[in-house]
Amino acid sequence: MNPTDIGNPDYFHKVVDCQWACPSHTPVPEYIRLIAAGRYTDSYLVNWRSNVFPGVLGRTCDRPCEPACRRGRVEKEAVAICRLKRVAADFKDDVRARLPTAPKQKNGKRVACIGAGPASLTVARDLMPHGYRVVVYDQDPFAGGMIRTQIPRFRLPESVIDEEIGYVLDMGVETRFGTRIDSLKGILAEGYDAVFVGCGAPRGKDLEIPGRREAAARIHIGIDWLASVSFGHVSSIGKRVIVLGGGNTAMDCCRTARRLGGEDVKVIVRSGFEEMKASPWEKEDAIAEDIPILNYLVPKSISHHDGRLTGVWFEQVRAEYDAKSRRQLVPTGEPDRHFECDDVLVAIGQENAFPWIERDLGIEFDRWGLPVLDATTLQSIHPRVFFGGDAAFGPKNIIWAVAHGHEAAISIDRLCHGEDVRERPAPMVNLVSQKMGIHEWSYDNEISAEKRYRVHHAEKRVALKDVKLEVELGFDRKQAYLEAQRCLNCDVQTVFNAKLCIECDACVDICPMDCINFTRNGAEEDLRQRLIAPAVNLAQDLYVSGALKTGRVMAKDEDVCLHCGLCAERCPTGAWDMQKFRIDMTHAGPACRSRERSRALTTS
Repeated sequence: MNPTDIGNPDYFHKVVDCQWACPSHTPVPEYIRLIAAGRYTDSYLVNWRSNVFPGVLGRTCDRPCEPACRRGRVEKEAVAICRLKRVAADFKDDVRARLPTAPKQKNGKRVACIGAGPASLTVARDLMPHGYRVVVYDQDPFAGGMIRTQIPRFRLPESVIDEEIGYVLDMGVETRFGTRIDSLKGILAEGYDAVFVGCGAPRGKDLEIPGRREAAARIHIGIDWLASVSFGHVSSIGKRVIVLGGGNTAMDCCRTARRLGGEDVKVIVRSGFEEMKASPWEKEDAIAEDIPILNYLVPKSISHHDGRLTGVWFEQVRAEYDAKSRRQLVPTGEPDRHFECDDVLVAIGQENAFPWIERDLGIEFDRWGLPVLDATTLQSIHPRVFFGGDAAFGPKNIIWAVAHGHEAAISIDRLCHGEDVRERPAPMVNLVSQKMGIHEWSYDNEISAEKRYRVHHAEKRVALKDVKLEVELGFDRKQAYLEAQRCLNCDVQTVFNAKLCIECDACVDICPMDCINFTRNGAEEDLRQRLIAPAVNLAQDLYVSGALKTGRVMAKDEDVCLHCGLCAERCPTGAWDMQKFRIDMTHAGPACRSRERSRALTTS
C-alpha cells in the first residue's frame, strides 16, 4: 500500500466517525469537551455554526452520529451525543451578542425561500450576513415548518422553537407568512436572483380501503392532525384510537392521542417491530406510555355503522425472504382480526406535492414526483431554482434539511457571483499537537468506565395529562459532565513520524486494542489479514507509513483505535504524537468563492 496521505481533509475527517456521519458535519468531540469544561455557551456556538438549531435537534434529532460513535465498538451503547447537544442549549448564556449580524449595506441580490422550515431558515442564516435580501414565504402564520407543526410540544417546547428561529429571523429576514404560493412562475417574475424551495413533503399518504370514505369523519391523516393539535384546532380525541404506521410520525400521533383523551391507543403496523422506521427510542417512549405496538397486521377494511366508524379489520401476515433477501409479506391464513375504535390516525408516510410549480418552467420531476436535482449543488434543471429538505429527496429529518440548506446557500452564493456552482469549496483543516509535557496532554485522555447515563423523565401520571408538558427533562450539569467523559476524543489523532521511529515496538506492546502493527507491506486485502487483529471493517482506512529502516511499514487499524494516547506516551523518540484534528466546513460567503482556499493541512 502507498503511505497514507494525511494531508487529505477527508482522511482524519472520516476517522472522526460521529462528525463524518452527521450530515452537517458538527464537530462532536469538540463541543462535548467544552461541555465537560462547563463552557456551555461556547459549546452551543460550535453547534450553532453547523446545525443551526442545537436546542431543537438536542431533543428531536434522528442521531445518525450515535450509531457511528466509536464508544459503541467497545461497549453496547454510544455516547449520548444528541442529549449532550441539548445540555449546551439548556445551560448556555445569552448568545445574541456573539451571533453574526446582517450588514446595513446590501449586495443587491434577492433570494426567495418557499417554506419556512429548517432548510429555508438555514439558507437565510447563511446568506443574510453577506448582504443578501432574503424573503421567506410560508402558508402558516409562524415559521418553523414541520418543526412547529409535526413535532408535539411534549417533545419540543414552543419556547425553544421561537428562540432558535428568532436568531435567524432577527437578522432582518423579510417574511411573507400566511401567504400561499400558487405559482413558481409568479415568484420568478418578481426578479429574484435565486429561489430556494424548502416546502417539505406536505401531503400525508392516505389509505384507500373499503369503508374509508363512509367513515371519513373519524379518520385523520397523521401529519394534518398533529398540525391541528399544534395550532390548537384539535384538543380531544376518542377513547379508543388506532394509529396506522410504524414511523416517527406514528409515534408522535399515538403519544399525542394519549394526552388528548385516548385511553386505549394502539399502534398497528404491517411490518415487524425491528423493521419499523421509527427510531428505537421513539418506540421505547411509546411503549413506556402503555401504548402497545402490534406487528404484521395489514389493514383490510374499515367497519362502520350508519356512517359512524366502529373499527378496522386486519389481515395477519408474515415476512418471507427470497434468495436476494427481498422481503414479501404473505398472508398466514389465520382469521382476520377486528379492533374496535373511535378514531383512526393514518401515519403511513408523506408525499411531495408541487401543484404550484408550472411544468413548462423547465424543472423536471422523476416518477415519484421529486424534482430532478444535482445531488451536490441541489440545483434543478432551471438554473435559478434550488431545492432542499424533504422537498428535495422526500421525507428525512431536520439535520438533513439543515445540511441541504448549507449546500444550497453555497450554490446560490456562487451563482449570484457568476461562479460555477459545481465547484465546491474545500474545508479548512488543521492538526495541532496536544503535547504539554513528556506525558501530559492538553485534554483528558483517561477513558471513563461509566455506562451511558439515562435522562430523567416527567412522571408519567402527570405527563399524560398535559399535551404541552415536556416529558424528557435532559441531563443536569453533573450528569452532563459524567456523560461527556465517556467521549473517546476521536478527533485527537495518533500522528506517526516514520523518520523518528526506531522500531522498538513499544507502541505495539502498550496498545490496548492491538491496532498498531509493524510488518512487511503488501496489497490492502493481504495486509488487512496479516495484522495482529485482522482489520475487517473495509469502510475505515488503514493508516500506513512509508518504508522504515528495516523495510517494514507501520500499519494501524483506525477502526478500533481508542485515541487513548498510550502509544505517544510510551514512544521514546516522539515518533507518535497526539494531534487534534479540526475541520471547518465552508459555508456561503467570500470563503466559498475564494479560488485560493487551500486543502493543505497546517500543523502547529
